[in-house]
Amino acid sequence: MSKTWSNRFEGSLDQFIQRFNSSINFDKKLILEDIDCSIAHARMLCSTKVITNDDATKIINGLEKIKKDFENNMFDPSQPAEDIHYFIEEKLINLIGDVGKKLHTGRSRNDQVGTDIRLWLRKEIDNINHLTIGLQKVLFLEAERNLYTLIPGYTHLQRAQPLSLAHHIMAYLEMFSRDRDRLMDVRKRVNISPLGAAALAGTKIKIDRYLTANELGFEDIYKNSIDAVSDRDFAIEFTCASSLIMVHLSRLSEEIILWVTDEFSFATLTDKCATGSSLMPQKKNPDVPELIRGKTGRVYGNLHALLTIVKGLPLAYNKDFQEDKEPIFDTVKTVKDCLSAMTILINEGLEFNKDNLMNAVEEDFSNATDLADYLVEKNVPFREAYQIVGNLVRTCLERQCLIKDLTLNELRGFHVDFENDIFEKISPKNVVDSRKSLGGTGFDRVSEELKNWKNELFH
Repeated sequence: MSKTWSNRFEGSLDQFIQRFNSSINFDKKLILEDIDCSIAHARMLCSTKVITNDDATKIINGLEKIKKDFENNMFDPSQPAEDIHYFIEEKLINLIGDVGKKLHTGRSRNDQVGTDIRLWLRKEIDNINHLTIGLQKVLFLEAERNLYTLIPGYTHLQRAQPLSLAHHIMAYLEMFSRDRDRLMDVRKRVNISPLGAAALAGTKIKIDRYLTANELGFEDIYKNSIDAVSDRDFAIEFTCASSLIMVHLSRLSEEIILWVTDEFSFATLTDKCATGSSLMPQKKNPDVPELIRGKTGRVYGNLHALLTIVKGLPLAYNKDFQEDKEPIFDTVKTVKDCLSAMTILINEGLEFNKDNLMNAVEEDFSNATDLADYLVEKNVPFREAYQIVGNLVRTCLERQCLIKDLTLNELRGFHVDFENDIFEKISPKNVVDSRKSLGGTGFDRVSEELKNWKNELFH
């Protein structure tokens, strides 16, 4: 087999164009999936009596030997083979002779590569889901340790209301749960077999597409052969879902970067997940969250690349589809690496400064809303109570003091319904505990959610 295509061509391909045309340097990642695909195809050809039992046995044994040799590092696929599919076929023919030439009966590289990438991506989606669960578990354990630790809550990056640190952390559990739902939804569309669609029109060879689909663990087959070889929606969907995973990792990274600054001092990096400066000996840099934040743009770029590749393609298969693999491969690696790095960072690389956090919620006006709510409980209309507390805060700012520094008489100067219990009600812990609405930061509510998450993640 001197070349992939037929004897229609008399001349040889320019050597640079041959290298330019080749994909084996990156699609060799699909070697195990391609072998499994070919084994299933051979079994199907035997079942439908397209090839004999003896031929099928020789082909399957040959493919199994190629797989074993590869797993034992006995060869590395490379040029001059154009791609991994042609490489394996040529290796099989060299191993078992002309009977190996029967393997490609009833299929094209178009449906073959489409099958391989789906098999590979299906496996990697499961791996990413597993890594996401691992991150959720360490986030849960951190939340469980910090139910009664308080942290300032922010809107517009301005102090807003105090929160249970556990409640804050569990917001990310919700985000990553949605990410997992999206991955599993994408997996359904990845798990459809194009094998048997051939180049674009199907085949006159007697094949059984459902047999190969079942053999390879697919849930269904593509109903339209043109769509089967030209669909890359699943790749775009996966990269979109991956982009959202990276969004959530990046948001968490940004918060950690802020928390470990001297200005915030809410947390400290351990030596396991921080580096220093080559010039400034005092520095401890948050490289892990910064890298995750930076790599987020890389995944966005892969999504944009896939959208751009597909947007102008006529049906059915086009060589442009060769460019789909590197963005998918890179996205998988980037997401897996970032999930693993964040899991290590949360588990081993970050320590919350609980005293600083508790002090932080004592030194601001984040209990102002609770003064307004206090007056609402006294039948003062909320908008009126809101303006009263606004005037009160302005006075405190002018006097450079906090609400807790005012006397009861001074508070009554703003409204007569303030009583002695107001000081207890605006203490940070009571402010947090009072948020008992469903989904709120009240300790009872957060405890309930911790139990729910424990059941989901550890049972």
